[in-house]
Amino acid sequence: MERYRIVFSGSGGQGVITASIILAEAAAIYEGLNAVQSQSYGAEARGGSTRADVIISDREIRFPKVNQPNILVCLTQQAFNKFSGSIRPGGLLLTDSHFVQLERKVDARQVELPMYQSVIKAMDKPTALNMCMLGAMLSLVPLVKTESIMKVLNEKTPATFLGMNKDAFEIGRKLVVEAGIEPQELA
Repeated sequence: MERYRIVFSGSGGQGVITASIILAEAAAIYEGLNAVQSQSYGAEARGGSTRADVIISDREIRFPKVNQPNILVCLTQQAFNKFSGSIRPGGLLLTDSHFVQLERKVDARQVELPMYQSVIKAMDKPTALNMCMLGAMLSLVPLVKTESIMKVLNEKTPATFLGMNKDAFEIGRKLVVEAGIEPQELA
């Protein structure tokens, strides 16, 4: 494995920070990799802009912030407008088709999926959008095993939300399969 730099971006309440923590813990605890996670969000927590960075590597990580992500996830138009120019050439840009209009091309593989609409259809509420996004992202770039994510979910998620989060993760994985998109290595 090389070093993967991931930026999850959206708005407060979408769970991008939670998804980033779950990914980093799965990599560090169950995959034996080095991982760091950091976050920033606007003063108005719910609804304000949110960003979470994760770096996963089999080598030492010396700086915890991501400048040029290999993987950029944008769950809002504001996040796309703000961060899309920072993606590393040859990386992956994952966006939600309900919230983001791809207004400009970036030098990356662009994948647009109906994550929000799929979660709403299956669950009648967007609570687990972050897990759907994480399932889709890990189907596109398998950085950690699904089993590792499930172990973290089992430990960290209250019982009342565990089934919903696991179902949403599977919805994300199925969206990638149904779209016929193959996983790939990143530049």
